[in-house]
Amino acid sequence: MNVSTLQTLPPARTLSKKDLITIGDLSPEELLAVFELGARAKRDPSRYADALRGKTIVLLFEKASLRTRVTFDVGIHQMGGHAIYLDHQKVKLGEREAIRDIARNLERWTHGIVARTYKHRSVLELAASTRIPVINGLTDLLHPCQGLTDFFTMREHFGTFEGVRLCYVGDGNNTCHSLLDGAAKLGVPITTISPEGYEPNSRIVNEAMRSAEATGAEIRVTNDLDAIEGATVVYTDTWASMGQEAEVEERAAVFADFQVNEALLDRAGPDAVFMHCLPAHRGMEVSPGVLDSDRSLVFEQAENRLHVQNALLLFLVAGIELEG
Repeated sequence: MNVSTLQTLPPARTLSKKDLITIGDLSPEELLAVFELGARAKRDPSRYADALRGKTIVLLFEKASLRTRVTFDVGIHQMGGHAIYLDHQKVKLGEREAIRDIARNLERWTHGIVARTYKHRSVLELAASTRIPVINGLTDLLHPCQGLTDFFTMREHFGTFEGVRLCYVGDGNNTCHSLLDGAAKLGVPITTISPEGYEPNSRIVNEAMRSAEATGAEIRVTNDLDAIEGATVVYTDTWASMGQEAEVEERAAVFADFQVNEALLDRAGPDAVFMHCLPAHRGMEVSPGVLDSDRSLVFEQAENRLHVQNALLLFLVAGIELEG
């Protein structure tokens, strides 16, 4: 299935699962349905002003957050709902109380959980233990809300996925994994370029390759920076993720040649755009000249977190169906 075929498929009416744990769980039709509803919510947010009235969503966060916390909080309030923020100091997952017991309590009082955790299995256990929707706000393995937003932003910028070629440069981390998942489902060619030993998880790569068999997406994993040539989107992320603070100096030395600067972006092509999930470390994984340039979409990405996540809440919590 090529990209042009994919874009003519009818939208899904509702998501087939109660949770969003990974982009890989969604069909191509469901992905497009999320994008369509996100675009509609972005154009006319007042249309959904009462969609979450009477609904309470828990933001259960072990990790620090700016974009995920604020956009979910704002979105829930925009749609008439109520958000409760619980950080790791208040609810210590698996320490003070078993995760399954936390989940069973929360389902008696609330209508959904957004979980941002270190261990991926914590989110899996939350979802398995409760009847209310669980949205993965980030784990050490995956960052599906970010990945969905990134592809939404690409489609918004280019108007189509046709001709989009994504190149991820840097650490094969959770964001990289979700980009692989999304590219495979949407038929978008993706190349990841990492220093040796820092490639994306082989299981995630293999799962993406299996998904790509149906969509025709090209999945390439390499250590060669020359592979950036021909990319229309160049993406990078921090070299040391949360929980890897002790490795900052070591990783800075390993990744020094993988900085996305003006010269590297130009090697992709004169019309290539830059993306980053933020927070960005200027002078490390990206040069200030690239981050602040007209070719940078980073703040469009940040804004679109709100709209894509609103679409997820509308589907999973409010039960809104996409209009045909």
